Amino acid sequence: MAAEIVNPRSDSSTDSSAGSSTDSSTDSMGSATDEPFDPAFALHRGGKMAVQATVPIRDKDDLSLAYTPGVAKVCSAIAENPELVHDYTWKSQVVAVVTDGTAVLGLGDIGPEASLPVMEGKAILFKQFGGVDAVPIALATTDADEIVETVVRLAPSFGGVNLEDISAPRCFEIERRLQERLDIPVFHDDQHGTAVVTLAALRNAAKLSGRSLGDLRAVISGAGAAGVAIAKFLLEAGLGDVAVADRKGIVSRDREDLTEVKRELAELTNKAGISGPLDTALAGADVFIGVSGGTVPEPAVASMAPGAFVFAMANPNPEVHPDIAHKYAAVVATGRSDYPNQINNVLAFPGIFAGALQVRASRITEGMKIAAATALADVVGDELAADYVIPSPFDERVAPAVTAAVAAAARAEGVARR
Repeated sequence: MAAEIVNPRSDSSTDSSAGSSTDSSTDSMGSATDEPFDPAFALHRGGKMAVQATVPIRDKDDLSLAYTPGVAKVCSAIAENPELVHDYTWKSQVVAVVTDGTAVLGLGDIGPEASLPVMEGKAILFKQFGGVDAVPIALATTDADEIVETVVRLAPSFGGVNLEDISAPRCFEIERRLQERLDIPVFHDDQHGTAVVTLAALRNAAKLSGRSLGDLRAVISGAGAAGVAIAKFLLEAGLGDVAVADRKGIVSRDREDLTEVKRELAELTNKAGISGPLDTALAGADVFIGVSGGTVPEPAVASMAPGAFVFAMANPNPEVHPDIAHKYAAVVATGRSDYPNQINNVLAFPGIFAGALQVRASRITEGMKIAAATALADVVGDELAADYVIPSPFDERVAPAVTAAVAAAARAEGVARR
């Protein structure tokens, strides 16, 4: 059984005159105010999702099949053969979207209640773009042990777990421990979704310029969840070299202030042995990838190699404004929807989970992620251009291509169970 995500609000919940910026609105308690109408609050009133049954309950016969006594037969069958849970419940079609509210968008640690609008949004993106049902779960704890134990105990209800907006470095440990303990896909989208879409765009940018990934040296601004995952993933895919910078400069072996995660990163990256500030690493670099916020000075961008790529992905303010980036770069991408080449995770996670669930994969492997990136890049095809190295989230070819590629890779890597 699958539940359909629907708009829970009735027509009466919105005012037909709501489009006027001068109309009165209501505050969070429903009382009238003189504040200008805000469409964001209007859209979110009552929440953005609900659960809808996929079977009718029209009479006592329907009731006896959907619930007692008919349901007992199905329960008994699953008790005898637990694998039947995938066939006779929604388990293989539903993902838990789990957060502790510590790294929500650009808002930071705002807590589990304030994270819920984002988690609901994530759930409806799963449904809209991948046909996957998802349930937002915001946890009232930031303790890694408690998060792991809670998710492990919830896992029998779900076919996969999407970790979301959990701050680094705890997110790395939480994901690793859950992957070790569960036999369903566990995927931290802030890490791997970003990395998959970045690789897809970079593959096409390199193709457009007649180069391979191995020809490129990249610099990543940001050593949090996304920056670390992107660096590792690009190297796995064959990137020539990458240096990662945090607030104190380039992550390098000679630094004595590194966390365990960053020490591991220093061993994998920065073959050129660069130390010092971000600006130093950008001199002669082929690629800039921004996942940190802040601003990169124009002279540093100008110092990059000819034909460079600038992927400034911070929202709402890119690390390099596109107008500046276009002066020096052959390909420019951002995280914003109002510029070409948006690096948007929604291009990846719905199809990745749809593919994994389709074959009942026990985990999501590096090979499955690389397959997703390759399929995503291939959607662009012959339309490849400097302002089109990555497809739009609304391109209907995206999710089916990623789903099929991930499912095939899961079978090839031996993690598919059907």
